[in-house]
Amino acid sequence: MSGTRLRGRLRRLRPRTRPRYKGPSFNRLIPNIMTMLGLCAGLTAIRFAFDAQWEKAAALIVVCAAIDALDGRLARLLKATSRFGAEFDSLSDFLCFGVAPALILFLWTLHDARGLGFTPCLLFAVCSALRLARFNAAIDDAPALPLAGPPPKPAYSQNFFTGVPAPAGAGLALFPLFAALLFQDWGWTGLAAAVRHPAFSGLLLVVVGGLMVSTLPTWSFKNFKVPADYVLPLLLGIGAYVAVLLTEPWAALATGGLIYGGMLPFSTRSYRRLKREAEAMLEPVVVSGSEERA
Repeated sequence: MSGTRLRGRLRRLRPRTRPRYKGPSFNRLIPNIMTMLGLCAGLTAIRFAFDAQWEKAAALIVVCAAIDALDGRLARLLKATSRFGAEFDSLSDFLCFGVAPALILFLWTLHDARGLGFTPCLLFAVCSALRLARFNAAIDDAPALPLAGPPPKPAYSQNFFTGVPAPAGAGLALFPLFAALLFQDWGWTGLAAAVRHPAFSGLLLVVVGGLMVSTLPTWSFKNFKVPADYVLPLLLGIGAYVAVLLTEPWAALATGGLIYGGMLPFSTRSYRRLKREAEAMLEPVVVSGSEERA
């Protein structure tokens, strides 16, 4: 008995080892947690739309866009990128930027056109799904090692998206709602009723859906370099926009949609210029009777 008690006391005095569990660290789960929060925000936006709380529904779609802009960058910063995270992000984007905006607009105005008003909503959601599927297919087709073969896209096209991205498409599609809320706050009821007309929202949904699945090159702003002389004006402009966003959010969001839509032709022109320059560098040059590539 004495030996048993002694072994029991020694076992209690022995320092306890910390149990080790298999699985990812919490830091690697943060991007997926943010994606889940964005998904919940999109679902809640749909719920507010059923309750005719249009301001809250529109604000939550903006929150979804902000979360979508952060979760991918956090995943790369924390080295937590995974196939599961990419698929989860695509499913969340489809609901938040494909289903939710179309359903919000249908409950807000397009239901007045009866069955015909649902057609643009259906088309927009389908275009969103096709765009996300094309994006996932491009990831699968890319080489596992970037240095093992040719890059999936030319160097000059690395700073461009193919088509309008899903968050920007949702913002463009919700422009009538942003504008109507702005005009109502300013007391311009006539303009608010005009932008709320089902024909305007339906046509805009069709156009934006087409832009999402198009091959139109659009700036991604991921590696966008700002000249030194324009850094201070850019910071001042961003500060002014944030100030307007906090004081007049619907005016800032509607203006942002107009600015982004106006940038699309310039984005295409920039892409074509870079493409011409890259092709000119690859043209054969005659040197001493022989052809060499520049």
